[in-house]
Amino acid sequence: MVHLKSQREIGRLRESADLVGRTLAEVARHIERGTTLQELDAIAEDYIRTHGAEPAFKGYQVGDNVFPNTLCTSVNDAVVHGIPNDYALQDGDLLSIDCGAKLNGYYGDWGYTFAVGSIDDEDAALCRTTYESLLEGIDQAVAGHRVGDISNAVQSYCEERGFSVVRDLVGHGIGRSLHEDPQVPNFGKPGQGRRLKPGLTICIEPMINRGTAQVNTASDGWTVRAADGLPSAHYEHMVVVRDEEAEVLSDFGYIEDVIDPPYETDVLTETTTR
Repeated sequence: MVHLKSQREIGRLRESADLVGRTLAEVARHIERGTTLQELDAIAEDYIRTHGAEPAFKGYQVGDNVFPNTLCTSVNDAVVHGIPNDYALQDGDLLSIDCGAKLNGYYGDWGYTFAVGSIDDEDAALCRTTYESLLEGIDQAVAGHRVGDISNAVQSYCEERGFSVVRDLVGHGIGRSLHEDPQVPNFGKPGQGRRLKPGLTICIEPMINRGTAQVNTASDGWTVRAADGLPSAHYEHMVVVRDEEAEVLSDFGYIEDVIDPPYETDVLTETTTR
């Protein structure tokens, strides 16, 4: 069931999204060669709890699988849901971090792909395309449109540039629950799916691969990897559907006050990379 949010509820969601942004900025200060994923996770958990909230992902259960950490840290060919471990970051890595927090009963959930040191041109193009496809999707999150309009905007933008859209994972609604209806795929046909109404709050999150769209889940039950081992990128915003223009609750500016965005590059994204 879809729950349209009041202005008060949207205010609460904005506060939660804001905390996630400040947490990711704190984490970003430590993203460098030699830092381990576990170290980043500890920084995030301490920051969230110190600010009166709870990590949204820690203890999240799907079937018999319980997620053990605060952050999802996905390196290179890991698309999403990577479990923080003792891996030490290396120059050239792509690191996708998904972060969630529960504050005053409402969830914040969004993510960002970081570059560790210098990345190659194809990975920069992947990040740029994924980020720009997110903006294309957000442009369609307007009352009267349908979910398929968002989905198709992301898919067409990425595929026209030679990248692959992961089909096994989707965006989602958000509110008092971390994952609410509707699902928001990154592929689909315009004019199809649920009609969007003002007050709908959703997470739009393109998960885009440099090679094949096929993915596999690792033996840990969580980490989703590109089947061909090529890198993946993931950007996620929390969005409110409005009458004329979508409202974005999450703010990449927190992160980009700390690091240079990997998608701000002169590398062309029109070149097929597969």
